[in-house]
Amino acid sequence: MFALVDCNNFYASCEKLFRPDLADTPVVVLSNNDGCVVARSKEAKKLGIKMGVPVFQVRDVLHKQGVVAFSSNYALYADMSQRVMSTLENLAPRVEVYSIDEAFLDLTGINYSLSLTEFGLQVRRIVHKHTGINVCVGIAPTKTLAKLANHAAKTWHKTGGVVDLTCTERQRKLLALLPVGEVWGIGGKLTKRLQQLGIDTALQLADAEPEFIRQHFSVVVERTVRELRGESCLALEQLAPTKKQIISSRAFGDRITDKQQMQEAISEYVSRACKKLRQEQQHAQYLTVFLRTSPFSDTDAPYSASKSIALDTPSSDTRVFLAKAMQLLEALWVNGYRYAKAGVMLADFYDPGVYQPSLFDTPPVQKDTDKKLMQLMDTLNSKHSKTLWFASQGTKQEWSMKRELLSPAYTTDWQQLPVVK
Repeated sequence: MFALVDCNNFYASCEKLFRPDLADTPVVVLSNNDGCVVARSKEAKKLGIKMGVPVFQVRDVLHKQGVVAFSSNYALYADMSQRVMSTLENLAPRVEVYSIDEAFLDLTGINYSLSLTEFGLQVRRIVHKHTGINVCVGIAPTKTLAKLANHAAKTWHKTGGVVDLTCTERQRKLLALLPVGEVWGIGGKLTKRLQQLGIDTALQLADAEPEFIRQHFSVVVERTVRELRGESCLALEQLAPTKKQIISSRAFGDRITDKQQMQEAISEYVSRACKKLRQEQQHAQYLTVFLRTSPFSDTDAPYSASKSIALDTPSSDTRVFLAKAMQLLEALWVNGYRYAKAGVMLADFYDPGVYQPSLFDTPPVQKDTDKKLMQLMDTLNSKHSKTLWFASQGTKQEWSMKRELLSPAYTTDWQQLPVVK
């Protein structure tokens, strides 16, 4: 038995949490460079503001309706997510963090002490008490059904934010109400193909023969059919799978025409990527640097290029990758272009100490002091944002993305803690 716990309007809820004056005010959160709407409060949704719409298209609506907009505050959202997930880990025997605002819970044995609906209501109360974030809970014998139960809990408010699909009859009633496109893993293309076969609802998909679905689609869609029938095919994953690659990239707040600024940007991206690499407890051997002008501009000349290099020995030392990245940038840079975006990618991962060199290689021995230096940087920067950084990252970073409506770092910066008067 699984429960899917999903935070309601998570980004917008995090912004409202420390602004009680906005309790009933429509709120939207914007994407990088404040370009598009990526999150909406329930009040903003009622106004008809669509997800992903460019801000310039709805600026008049935001102004007339008194909608408050915020730039994306990733540090705040990540910290609040960690608090929610820590709370859930104290409530269930096993937890799979599925995304920044979703988690699957293993409910094995829970129904011996209280009903599953009561447990779901308890989860809602405790998470709200500990974090201030509202969640909905969907309960079912498979992950796919739990997803649909959560959808129902969000859609129909009379459920109290908890839907238990343990009963087969309730499962079929809900599946009959939902279009097939609402099923987890069934995207737009699959929906059209299924509709061509006369499968329009989730119930029709559940009633389809698994072997028939496998012949016409794939084993993945067949697995979805079996999950809709109550046959659990997707186990709980407590440990996130190791990443295959790490990409660090951002669109610039202003176009870059100066090589020094591009060096700062690439240095910043390399530092972020290497920090993530060390968090994964991995070493990487392959580095790619890429940059491009805007493909949407009618005035900027088009240019897009990338170059890669393989290290002699896998590493997680930021300094090693910085040196290689500057070599690649030197080969990529062309004067006269207005660059809109750049980034780096790390790939070809190895566990520390398991790389097998060739017969004639003499691999350099990583000094213990080098490892300690990287650990020290990560520790200090985690506790106090950007305490230590490399000079090549620059200090002003005028190229960084625009976040003119950024809220304070309420939970991660001592200087920006909320003050109660």
